[in-house]
Amino acid sequence: MNKIFLVLISLFLFSCSYAQQDEKSLRNQAVKYARVLNFVEEYYVDSVNLQLLTESAIKKVLSDLDPHSSYVSAEEVEKMNEMLEGSFEGIGITFNISNDTLVVMSTISGGPSETVGLRAGDKILVVDEEEIAGVGLTNTKVFELLRGKKGTKVQLKVLRGSLAPMNFTVVRDKIPIYSLDASYMVDPHTGYIKLNRFGAQTVEEFEDALASLSKKNDLKHLILDLRGNGGGYLRAAIGITNEYLSKDKMIVYTSGLHSPVKEYFSDSDGDFKKGRIVVLIDEGSASASEIVTGAIQDWDRGVVIGRRSFGKGLVQQPFMLTDGSLMRLTIAHYYTPAGRNIQKPYGKGTTAYYKDIYNRVEDGELFDSTKVSRDSTSLFYTLKNRRRFYGGGGIVPDIYIPLDSTISYTYINRLIREDIFYPYVFDYLNQHRTEIIDAYPLFSVYKKEYKIDDAVIADLHKLAKEKIKDIKTVDDLESNKMISLQMKAIMARFIYPRGSFYEMLNEGDKEIEKALEILNNKKLYDDILSSPDTIF
Repeated sequence: MNKIFLVLISLFLFSCSYAQQDEKSLRNQAVKYARVLNFVEEYYVDSVNLQLLTESAIKKVLSDLDPHSSYVSAEEVEKMNEMLEGSFEGIGITFNISNDTLVVMSTISGGPSETVGLRAGDKILVVDEEEIAGVGLTNTKVFELLRGKKGTKVQLKVLRGSLAPMNFTVVRDKIPIYSLDASYMVDPHTGYIKLNRFGAQTVEEFEDALASLSKKNDLKHLILDLRGNGGGYLRAAIGITNEYLSKDKMIVYTSGLHSPVKEYFSDSDGDFKKGRIVVLIDEGSASASEIVTGAIQDWDRGVVIGRRSFGKGLVQQPFMLTDGSLMRLTIAHYYTPAGRNIQKPYGKGTTAYYKDIYNRVEDGELFDSTKVSRDSTSLFYTLKNRRRFYGGGGIVPDIYIPLDSTISYTYINRLIREDIFYPYVFDYLNQHRTEIIDAYPLFSVYKKEYKIDDAVIADLHKLAKEKIKDIKTVDDLESNKMISLQMKAIMARFIYPRGSFYEMLNEGDKEIEKALEILNNKKLYDDILSSPDTIF
């Protein structure tokens, strides 16, 4: 009971100080709650799980504060840290659970699974003599079975296409988690870098990619793709932004009731202080992504293309609890250099807060620029060219690109959701992998010359009709071109170096096409950055 009491004391000290209660009230409320828990333990009609009750109370207190203050169990802390710190120990695969079967999506380059010969599309049936196919498999169970200490072994039985099941012994190792998905030259003067998170190694990965692009090419412009990037470490966002801004430019500042104002400025380091920049964002770009984008937009340093970002402007600090769990408590707001707090409203509760993205679909904002929220009471100006822009939640791009709502896009997504598309591509790849590699040993050649046969597309349409009775097949030139591109991108991920998936998939990407149009036209680029309004 003492352990629970200490946890509750810590919890109420933080949560109640947030509400500006005096010290006596803090003590009284903590004692009151501990007494309630004591009565439950002593007199409740049935047995109770005190740890579960305590965790439920903590979650409830934090959820009532704001949508981003949260409780993380001791078991979850390690997994959370892995994603941001950049590595874990395991067998080195990405996976999907398809039709209650564990399917290898890719093997980590140089990792233990790649070393022993596992391939994308392999189906893992047995792990250390435990059958895992058709038993209600979950992601948590997969992690439990496949992750483990470096040097330990795991025995796998794998099904590959129509071949007889094969046995593999994989020795677990330290597996890197990359925050940089792709970096390549889109045209002779324009580089492209895509980040999926802001972790401990992000700045180093970014600098290495930028140096590589600069060394081998005439790099003049850069596209930074932050679409779907949900954020991460504040220091990583500051480090990335520092690459672009000249010395002594404010990047971000934070302020809270119990947190004094803290300002962050650019320094003389950084490898892309000059040159045109486009940042790509969407409704999945949040937190650290918005810090980077906000600074670039506020200083008129580059053009922002896409759709309104998520709108997370709260800073969380982790506080460790007695059992190894922690709470992530919001301690401050962050503000862009022009003074924007891009945090969207959360007064209607957490459920309504996260439903905002669905509301953008229903309201038409993701498909029509005129539907984008403009709060006239939250007006700001960029710091160099004095362009007008608005707050009200998230960062509104300079150039709006609607979400693809064509019937072709809907059709392909239906095939993916119904678990038809990926298994079909895996089966096709398993049958043709060797001949593809022999004919196209380099990705550059594959990208330019490899064609998906029309008969393959027709076979996929036929399978879709058989599997989904109510589906309306979209069989036209444009749709088949999109299907072919998706298939080529997926296969590239499993044959060629990391990043080839996005390089292939970006062919025909509307945001990238617009970015290139702007970057390669100095007058257009300058006109956008000097127009009175940032909106479209």
